[in-house]
Amino acid sequence: MNPIRLVALDMAGTTVADDRAVEEAFQRSLDAVGLTAGNLMDDPEAYIRRTMGQSKITVFTELLGGDRHLAEQANVAFEAAFDQAVQGGEVSALPGAESTFATLRDAGMKLCLTTGFSPATRDRIIASLGWEGLVDLALSPADAGRGRPWPDMILTAVLRLHIDDVAEVAVVGDTSSDLLAGTRSGASVVVGVLSGAHSREELEGAPHTHIIRSVAGFPALLLP
Repeated sequence: MNPIRLVALDMAGTTVADDRAVEEAFQRSLDAVGLTAGNLMDDPEAYIRRTMGQSKITVFTELLGGDRHLAEQANVAFEAAFDQAVQGGEVSALPGAESTFATLRDAGMKLCLTTGFSPATRDRIIASLGWEGLVDLALSPADAGRGRPWPDMILTAVLRLHIDDVAEVAVVGDTSSDLLAGTRSGASVVVGVLSGAHSREELEGAPHTHIIRSVAGFPALLLP
């Protein structure tokens, strides 16, 4: 296996715990545009879980039948609701996340956080956790072109951090979209974690190299 020089880590559900703030923000965003989740889908919670990790504006556009204007309104409401949760202290580091960052960087690897949140929300989360100096880069779909399950954020990190070969990349996430994006990028290590939105069965249905309990166990896959 090629030596890993870049690790792309998802945020919510992988390195960040949000105490169901994403689900609550989703519900509030639909309320803001005069809709209810029950009128749009048979199982709202299943839909929210299924689309975890994807670009939020893309999710709203799909859900609202391609109405971009309405989707943008819903997205603004979502971000406002989630930002309130961040300010209220409802977002925290998952156990082992920060020690994982330190271990990987001490081993000479570069780290990129990836997320379906907007850059503004992403940066608020990072600031609230005091992570500004712990990673090399943080990317949202707006920075790369498309969000997951497309590989754009990972490939953007490869370019920005001057990685020579996509085989030198590892990707870690808690959703099938994370795993599909990692595989599509050409990463040689694609790891699902069971700390977030998707179950073992859901993760096993996506292409991957490993499935582990949490990000705390990730360094052991790469380091002797």
